[in-house]
Amino acid sequence: METLALLLILCSALMHALWNLLVKQSSDKTVFIWWMFVNAWALMTLALWLRAGTLLITSELVWLSAVAAVCFVLYHWLGGYAYRSGDLSVTYPLVQTSMLYVPLWGVLFLGEHLSIAGLAGIGLIAVGAYGIQLRRLSWRDALYPLTCLRDRAVRAALLAGFIYSIGAVLDKIGVNAYPAFDFTYVLVFFMLVFMSLNLLRPCYRGRVMAEARHHPRLVLISGPVIMASFLSFRYGLSLAPVSYAVPVRQVSLLIGVGIGLLFLGETCGRIRLGFAALILLGVFGIWHG
Repeated sequence: METLALLLILCSALMHALWNLLVKQSSDKTVFIWWMFVNAWALMTLALWLRAGTLLITSELVWLSAVAAVCFVLYHWLGGYAYRSGDLSVTYPLVQTSMLYVPLWGVLFLGEHLSIAGLAGIGLIAVGAYGIQLRRLSWRDALYPLTCLRDRAVRAALLAGFIYSIGAVLDKIGVNAYPAFDFTYVLVFFMLVFMSLNLLRPCYRGRVMAEARHHPRLVLISGPVIMASFLSFRYGLSLAPVSYAVPVRQVSLLIGVGIGLLFLGETCGRIRLGFAALILLGVFGIWHG
């Protein structure tokens, strides 16, 4: 994996962890995420105008970005449902199963070739991401999420991981065929459209402006952060196999642990620290793979 691609994806992981921190501090999280995308798309529109460039819209660009947007919006919705309805220590590891599908799709459909070191790195990151929320280090706790398949929250978490993997492959096809900025711009537009349709429901009446009034600084900060997260990842993705890019982005979990420890007063037990170390080792393996 090229060093520039690695640095871009690590930057994306940092921004991803930061915008999740902002969401945690918001009151109405669904509405706040909508505001994030409004600001991000407005900033990208300004950047497009400043570069005095044209955006070549093709039917392929539209359907690729639209279907990818559907995948990512469904991923967030299913993940949110799983976290609200189920035990986080059960559902969170299952959402991360996208890392098991992405390398498979990359090899089967994109013709990617993975080295032994790269495969080992993916495996270490997958284990680290799966285990970082474990409460105890035991086979029973490790396998417990897989014994709860009748639970709707568990099924939602598994489906979220699968759908995200499809979106990631469409992402890779998109940035291979079009400039990363152009593809990301249209992708963010469609995600914003789908989220706006959701906010038209009567239950959200009056909540959009209320969130902006309650957290104006968070709303303003969130746009540049999520824009940086989206763009840096897709620029990195244009330089690296998706089979490597998606696992490396799980460094955001490690950053999240650090943010929780330093700024939110959360505890960082030996289990979380150990699995975070596995993620780092996995990134090192992919970098040299």
